[in-house]
Amino acid sequence: MNKIILFFRSLIFSIYMILAATIYSFFCILAFPLPFRFRYKMIVAWTGSVLWVLKKVCRIDYQIEGLENIPKDRNGIVLSKHQSTWETFFLQGLFPEAAIILKRELLWIPFFGWGLAIIEPISINRSSITAIKQIIQKGRKCLESGRWILVYPEGTRIPPGQTGIYRMGGAKLAEQTGYPVIPVAHNAGRFWPRRSFIKYPGTIKVVIGPLIETKGLSADQILNQAKNWIETTMLRLDKSSFN
Repeated sequence: MNKIILFFRSLIFSIYMILAATIYSFFCILAFPLPFRFRYKMIVAWTGSVLWVLKKVCRIDYQIEGLENIPKDRNGIVLSKHQSTWETFFLQGLFPEAAIILKRELLWIPFFGWGLAIIEPISINRSSITAIKQIIQKGRKCLESGRWILVYPEGTRIPPGQTGIYRMGGAKLAEQTGYPVIPVAHNAGRFWPRRSFIKYPGTIKVVIGPLIETKGLSADQILNQAKNWIETTMLRLDKSSFN
């Protein structure tokens, strides 16, 4: 596709993102005294609008495989591949009232950080030796309250075709609490690459993996099961991208 068209589509989308984030941030400040469920719905409405504009302007859609693997009567810990900004918007709406594990510095970003703050994420100091302890303490409370936990075990966005270092935080939380893990694979990085202004049209494929029961398993076993499923599925998605 003509690069000029891609540039202008991406520009329109970026302008919307900036304006919407700025406007929503002020509503977020006003919403702090309101019940958590209402605040979360506010953010999901915003992320949904972002995905809608992305589809209409940049021609990026998505398909989901494995929705039946998400249980209706229990919550758990999601371990997701991290390639793009896209999944940070999408997964918030897919898993009800999800608490994201993230570095606390993200909450200091004007506008964007304010929106994150009202959905009560699990913010941690990654440089601290107590980071795992923070995840377990805060994560346990969220799980017991019925919330999902959303973890990007690679910690940062990894380019398509590559595998990052999988960190133990989410697996340790599963080991200590016994809650199940759901792995998620997707190829969003091929359409909304990290550190890229240009968005490329196409259909993102998201695959929800089978539930991993964690009781009796070590954190290493949990992480290895999730990682093996995610990376094996990524090979399939990458192969289909070139067919």
